[in-house]
Amino acid sequence: MMQQYLALKAEAGPLMLFYRMGDFYEMFYEDAERAARLLNVTLTKRGASNGAPIPMAGVPVHAMEQYLAKLVALGESVAICEQIGDPAASKGPVERRIVRIVTPGTLTDEALLPAKADRALAALWSSGKAREARAGLAWLNLASGEFRVTECAPAQLESELARIAPAELICADGAELTVAFDGAVARIPDWHFERDGARAHLLAHFKTDSLAGFDVEDMPAAICAAGALLRYAARTQSQALAHVQQLMAERPGLYVVLDPVTRRNLELTQTLAGEDSPTLFSLLDSCRTPMGSRLLRRWLHHPLRENAPARARQQAIAALLGARLHPEQAFGAAEMLDTLREALNPFPDIERIASRVALRSVRPRELASLRDALATLPALHELLGQLQPATARLQELTAMLAPDPALAQLLLRAVAAEPAVQIRDGGVIAQGYDAELDELRALATDGGDFLMQLEARERERTGIGNLRVEFNRVHGFYIEVTRGQADKVPDDYRRRQTLKNAERYITPELKTWEDRVLSAQDRSLAREKWLYEQLLDTLAAYVPPLTLCAAALAELDTLAALAHHARRHDWVAPELTDNAEIDIEAGRHPVVERAIERFTPNGCRLDATRRMLLITGPNMGGKSTYMRQTALIALLARTGSFVPAASARVGAIDRIFTRIGAADDLAGGRSTFMMEMTEAAAILSASTPHSLVLMDEIGRGTSTYDGLALAWAIACRLLTHNRALTLFATHYFELTRLPAEQPTSANVHLAAAESAGGIVFLHEVREGPASRSYGIQVAQRAGIPPAVIRQASRELERLEAQGAPTPQLGLFAAAIDADAHAQAQADRQDASEALHALRDELAAIDPDSLTPREALEALYRLKAHQS
Repeated sequence: MMQQYLALKAEAGPLMLFYRMGDFYEMFYEDAERAARLLNVTLTKRGASNGAPIPMAGVPVHAMEQYLAKLVALGESVAICEQIGDPAASKGPVERRIVRIVTPGTLTDEALLPAKADRALAALWSSGKAREARAGLAWLNLASGEFRVTECAPAQLESELARIAPAELICADGAELTVAFDGAVARIPDWHFERDGARAHLLAHFKTDSLAGFDVEDMPAAICAAGALLRYAARTQSQALAHVQQLMAERPGLYVVLDPVTRRNLELTQTLAGEDSPTLFSLLDSCRTPMGSRLLRRWLHHPLRENAPARARQQAIAALLGARLHPEQAFGAAEMLDTLREALNPFPDIERIASRVALRSVRPRELASLRDALATLPALHELLGQLQPATARLQELTAMLAPDPALAQLLLRAVAAEPAVQIRDGGVIAQGYDAELDELRALATDGGDFLMQLEARERERTGIGNLRVEFNRVHGFYIEVTRGQADKVPDDYRRRQTLKNAERYITPELKTWEDRVLSAQDRSLAREKWLYEQLLDTLAAYVPPLTLCAAALAELDTLAALAHHARRHDWVAPELTDNAEIDIEAGRHPVVERAIERFTPNGCRLDATRRMLLITGPNMGGKSTYMRQTALIALLARTGSFVPAASARVGAIDRIFTRIGAADDLAGGRSTFMMEMTEAAAILSASTPHSLVLMDEIGRGTSTYDGLALAWAIACRLLTHNRALTLFATHYFELTRLPAEQPTSANVHLAAAESAGGIVFLHEVREGPASRSYGIQVAQRAGIPPAVIRQASRELERLEAQGAPTPQLGLFAAAIDADAHAQAQADRQDASEALHALRDELAAIDPDSLTPREALEALYRLKAHQS
């Protein structure tokens, strides 16, 4: 047995091997020690190798999934080894084989997958020389069969990985991973990425002669990644991936680019503290199916650059909000939306069930839930067919909700009303589906009359009134007689078991009947397993239409959830334009407004004549909330959603950048200021006139003069070179002079007022710069001791008395004037010295005595003085 284990372990390599032994999966040697540490299971010893005990640990078969979930969450990969031989017919160890490999990116089991998030597997391959390098990315959602590729410049790789968010990344052994990645990384041989081999593997899988039909021929690096990924995924499942039937190319410019920092700062699906709520996703997710929730998450992370698809979603939401059934129906718009959402309630996760059908890992109860869902589908289809008005997209989705009725009929005939959890338990195939199975079941279970008759006959024959005929799983059927009646037992009784107060016997007649019944049970289970396999073969042909049906249900669910939220919280449809502009009237932060009692709406206008808003005002005044709400409204508009505003117009946006807050990267050796400058550098190098940029308190991590100078220069660069739509929050009041020099910038401020009780934040955005910072008043509200507040007030008065009426502005101006005066004096001194040196050089030259070479050298010397 250990020889068999070691051979299988060599095949598994570095993966942890779950080796099936009866009712347990066992692990040995290093695997056992690692499992004991990670899973908190008991580490024991069994047998010896080279004189040393063999470490051993195990987990029960029935609890395997919970242990697998824990290992995968820790980034571990596990090879599952099952018994595939018949123990009764085996000489020596039962035949075993690795039937699948579970990795963080190849999960398909319902118990291992998060219901509302995807778990993608990605592969990365870079090609080309330094200046022309391209990064090819391929990613596969094994639970749905979605397979995509893209190519990008190496500088965009981190943003692309943040967008895709794979659970596992496959890289070549010899390749260096140059970007930060938090998930599991799997290394495979370099030759898996070889271009011809990868292409051949893709062609063989899709059964085509060319990849031109998938529009990926101009993506050589992506093809290499896709071929390696498909080979890796197929190996983990130990079978071809029949449900992966399309390869889709994503081109640059399809989505609004959000880098990892922006995704984190806008708290789309995770808060800054790493929690799942409150986030934009948790606010909007009232989807009735897990498929809808996953699609909503994808939409929020993939805002659209093109207006047409975003407008199609928006129109569908508007139709659901205003839709009515035919005039003879009594439903109004609100009732119609509620009816649709109620109709979506019963649907299970058809997307993942279809994938498990293709992978032949679907469970009987999942087929039962699919059967029940298909039975309710015609009613939903009819309901959608009565929508008035219905947009083109809603009509397309309705058409996708009509799979072949033969599928529903097949499941209705084949699957029992309440099937067992596992096929090995029996009771999965419905009565009447197969005559042979029905006959075997009748033979296996119709023993009641025979046993009652046998018991009556034996009591009469033996005279033992309390004789009983019974059954248990260990000893089978038996006749039980109490110890006091044992002397009446006939000679043809054979003792089977002795108890404290009873004896158990078997007779030739009972033994013959037992063999027949137990044989029928075994044959019944074998027949049922065979029928189940045949059913899966038949269902495989229905996987593509089921996948389309699941996609339509998911989109309907997402659109209905967005419509429900828009109706409930008074959101409006934004106007989508082709210009670089954002014009919001009475906008609100979608998450913050739900968390507080009264939210103050504010507008925002950015366009070609007003590209930058310089935002001033006190801390706690609402600057960051105002900036984030503008970005979130723009993002929601680009996803096709309604937005929290009185009205909104959002133009074509290619990227959203945020520089909000910062933290030390101590492990990377970068301070807060270094992180701040790194993020600012990325914005200055990549933002365009169609980008939305949020800059909060840039330059605050260093001295006043350095920070102010950097903030001024960065703001000017954004205005004159990048020309991005920018919200620039600052406490440097000197920057409020910028609109006087740059007419495409403007000042706004968050209003505050002082009262007898202290500062009052009005949270209202007004035109013009703030009059003061209110720093001491905010410190007082934060609980700074009164003595400290009084001293700070006196120090502020002293500093203001020394400076100009606007102290910070005067200080800045004085610094600039002093620097300019010193520089001018230095320039004049340098010019005077250079002039004297030039005169001395000319006086020393005698033209009549110079050779040609000396004359040339003299010219060079004079030229040097000039420069």
